[in-house]
Amino acid sequence: MKLTIHYSAHYHYDAPASLSPHVARLLPRQDLSVRSLSTDFSTNAGANVQYRQDLFDNLVARCFYPDPVDCLQFQLELHLTLTEKDPFHFLLDSEALALPFAYQPAESRVLAPYLHITEPFALPDPLRREDSPRPTVETLAAMNSWLPANLAYERREEGDPYAPAETLQLGKGSCRDFAVLFADVLRIHGVAARLVSGFLWEGDLPDAERRADNAMHAWVEAYLPGAGWLGLDPTNGVLCDHHYIGTAVGLTPQDISPISGHYFGKQTIDHTLDATLTITPD
Repeated sequence: MKLTIHYSAHYHYDAPASLSPHVARLLPRQDLSVRSLSTDFSTNAGANVQYRQDLFDNLVARCFYPDPVDCLQFQLELHLTLTEKDPFHFLLDSEALALPFAYQPAESRVLAPYLHITEPFALPDPLRREDSPRPTVETLAAMNSWLPANLAYERREEGDPYAPAETLQLGKGSCRDFAVLFADVLRIHGVAARLVSGFLWEGDLPDAERRADNAMHAWVEAYLPGAGWLGLDPTNGVLCDHHYIGTAVGLTPQDISPISGHYFGKQTIDHTLDATLTITPD
């Protein structure tokens, strides 16, 4: 399957604003199911754009702006080939067949940051950790599907994600709220987890079932010995297949933000954001 992705973000400022360096995390990560045919990324004329790999090995564009601006824009056009991917095509190592399991010492040293829970919170019974052994894949899949079955989805374009306890209390959230919540649920179960942002191709779904139509999406990856980093989408309650095109992974929402940066000055400058995303088959 071939796809064309068009993404644009336009920030409009009521007065000229000086800008910090901005980081764009919009370029696909390496994956055998995703092959980039061409990439065209641009921002304001005169900007100095440097392509780098960040702490999490994401390919990012660091953008420097020498002069104040009243409009900041980002444009991306991607042409991709997707190869069908079976998300269940893996075999776990024997020690990871049942929850709870323990990582090998070498794994634990690397994965320690991905097991850290910022703030403990109470879990509903279907998500609680149990000491008696339970099949790993079936248990994770059941918890992943429990969230969209019991929490309402809401589209919220801007703002920080809710804390996990707040999402549970409200009974609703956006994809980034679901991802932050489920990452901590996995960590409570002793499973290393990281956040992911990127594109989700939903063109073969009815309109009423689309959660990421015309917007970036967020999900989670869990590290399972034998399977490696396994993608799970708690917004839709499924394991991630070739429809998911990751652009950034990280520990916190800030690590995976599609665009990060700020303006600075002596006074507050009102601004607005217009963002559009289209994903079409070729």
